[in-house]
Amino acid sequence: MGDGLLQRTLGALTYWITDRPKAVIVAFLLVTALFAGGLGQIEMDEDIDTFADGIPAQEANDAVNEEFEPPFESDAPTTQLIQRGENVLTRDALLRLLEFQQHIEQQDEFRVAETASTAQGVAQAIDPTATTLDEQIRTLERTDDGTVRETVRDLADEPSFAASLSDDVSPAEPSASATIATATHESDTDPQDVQFQLQDVADAADGEIVVFGGGIFDAEFENVIEDSLGIIIPVVIVLLLVFLIVAYRDPFDLVLGLVALVMTVIWTFGFTGYAGIPFSIMMIAIPPLLLAVGIDFGIHAVNRYREERVTGASIKTSMEDAAEQLLIAFFIVTGTTVIGFGANVTSDLDPIREFGFVASIGILFTFLIFGIFLPAVKVWLDRLRRRHDLPLFSTSPLGSEDSTLGRLLPAGAHLGKRAPIAMLLVALLVTGGAGAYATTVDTTFEEEDFLPPEEIPGYIEAAPEPLAPSEYTATQTITYLNDNFESGEDDQVTVYVEGPIYEDHVLESVYRAGEDPPSTIVTEDAVADSESIIDVMHDHADQDDDFAHLLAANDMSNTGVPDRNVGHILDQLLQSDSREAALEYITEDQRSMRVIYTVEAGATQEEVTADAEELATDFRLETTPTGDIVVFQEISDLIFESSMLSLALALGLTAVFLMVIYHVLEGRASLGIANLVPIAVTVAFLGGTMPLLDIPLNALTGTALSITIGIGVAYSVHVTHRFIDEFNECGDGYTALVTTMQGTGGALTGSMLTTLGGAGSLVLAITPILGQFGLVMVISVIYSYLMAVIVLPPTLLVWEHVCG
Repeated sequence: MGDGLLQRTLGALTYWITDRPKAVIVAFLLVTALFAGGLGQIEMDEDIDTFADGIPAQEANDAVNEEFEPPFESDAPTTQLIQRGENVLTRDALLRLLEFQQHIEQQDEFRVAETASTAQGVAQAIDPTATTLDEQIRTLERTDDGTVRETVRDLADEPSFAASLSDDVSPAEPSASATIATATHESDTDPQDVQFQLQDVADAADGEIVVFGGGIFDAEFENVIEDSLGIIIPVVIVLLLVFLIVAYRDPFDLVLGLVALVMTVIWTFGFTGYAGIPFSIMMIAIPPLLLAVGIDFGIHAVNRYREERVTGASIKTSMEDAAEQLLIAFFIVTGTTVIGFGANVTSDLDPIREFGFVASIGILFTFLIFGIFLPAVKVWLDRLRRRHDLPLFSTSPLGSEDSTLGRLLPAGAHLGKRAPIAMLLVALLVTGGAGAYATTVDTTFEEEDFLPPEEIPGYIEAAPEPLAPSEYTATQTITYLNDNFESGEDDQVTVYVEGPIYEDHVLESVYRAGEDPPSTIVTEDAVADSESIIDVMHDHADQDDDFAHLLAANDMSNTGVPDRNVGHILDQLLQSDSREAALEYITEDQRSMRVIYTVEAGATQEEVTADAEELATDFRLETTPTGDIVVFQEISDLIFESSMLSLALALGLTAVFLMVIYHVLEGRASLGIANLVPIAVTVAFLGGTMPLLDIPLNALTGTALSITIGIGVAYSVHVTHRFIDEFNECGDGYTALVTTMQGTGGALTGSMLTTLGGAGSLVLAITPILGQFGLVMVISVIYSYLMAVIVLPPTLLVWEHVCG
């Protein structure tokens, strides 16, 4: 029954392809016009924060930012003014910073409401009445160098003053190589516009001041997507033209292949626009992947058709024979590729889930266009050429028996005939070693992965003007700040506590949790270095004797922390002049609280997160560790978990799919298992190569493992499907393999080279995460091809002896 349905379906499709090609062409062009309308509805998603959506640590972080934002903070954009020099604490350097502040405050286009800097602190320490920048500049101008040095020495011991100085600050001299001033703008200011204007002003000076802020960061992230597309697309077009010219050797077939590829992209992203799926940085990888599969389909379709034509068969008969075989192979490849891409929809991260979904839809469209539209156009074109006596170019298939490829490609079959089991055992041993080494891959998630490198490669900077990238400074500035300043939030974790906080045991549990904390938590006198409502209580007690007595009277354990009448004490604190400070750590209704811990700067995300979770368990309330370190580690964990889940799902579903297909087609389900052997070897080799080349398992490369199954199966399916056809005719596995590798192997090589061009173009992307993904896909394609021509032949010969 299944076989009859299959034959009827194939018969109907080949009828439309060979007898009604014009109708097929018109229908597909109309659908293309329909999808083209969706391209204008695509929205760009330029926010890295989408990776953190739905993560518990991020939700806790959002709650912390919302509930405990200091009252004096506003939503007005701010700009960092980073002054660098041999010593920014000299009188002259302080004056230059003040003059720059004065200049930008006086210019209306910068919309600066106020500025703040160490230079102002020094001037006001000398003359407390100097409240304006004019007065502060005059103060320093009339003060001698010695007085300025003494004033800086006195201020250097104050945490608030030292916090804005670089780590190399020396209070004794005094000296520091950098300081950070801030400019706060009017609340309705566009930060991108003013920050780039300020950057131009700073650059026009002596370059002593570097301008940085959220506007510059966001703009450069947006430019990364556009610049990467601007470089990748022209490179893909050139490479595809070169490879397709070599593969097709016919201008008509070349144009047909390019039109089909363009239609695939239009269908896929037109659908994306209609579906309202945003175009994130991960989506840049989809066109090369679709082109890779489309090229594979196109070359196999044309090559198989040419094999029939060179025997003297008619156009109709040749395409019927080619289509009946290739539509089945294409369907199998499409099914396994959709499984490989679609397995990523199981991810808990929205960008990865959307990437997997869109890629899967694109593969389905690729099957329709290259499996039905391209053959129909090929039939129509060849009839048109014959009717009008248009010139014929190359009609020979790739890898014919007497070609160089035809002599080289059956090498795997020759070796497999001699020692098939030995070859598989060697492959198994190497696979095990590669898989074991793959467990050492780095899984750290960093925002900087989405930004360009500090130094743009020379070949990118040398690109002609239409392709020339924007200027990028954010990564270099971020690295400088991390290397030269205390990292702030990068060296902190927060424990978000959900109350009620006013219960008597709560603050005592906070204190006890800080005793003998885990190793990555910084300690002072064996107690965790932390900030909490307890510190606010102690500070207020130092200023208010009545509150100090109240605190001491309710500290039954003599720890300095109240463990009785806590609610009353918190009420008193919130009614005092320390109210604003208290609200930075507890909420008005005393239902939630945050405790901030300092962590070792050199500790890994994984170590810090594990210790933060251990510390949080010591609180006798519901707690959630959060902060950038914890959020990024949770994203890393989700990436790893989703990549492993999608890999297992892809392998399992692909095995089931292939077994069912080959059972229906050939009554030989075991062929599905044989088909997966080279893919399993490829995945293990790929995983082992990533740590060897220092390629991390990040949001994009994490999808490559399951994608490799989808891409790699295409190579082994074409070999297996052709092999079983030849095996059914001759009854000898070795002979069938040689014929298969001489025929299909040539198309396999051609599609491998063109796929390398498409996927390899991503290596040229400006952002590291795309370049790494491109490199992984290049390696994946090479491994998949090699395993299909080296490991698959002995596997099929063993299958012949066991199951054939």
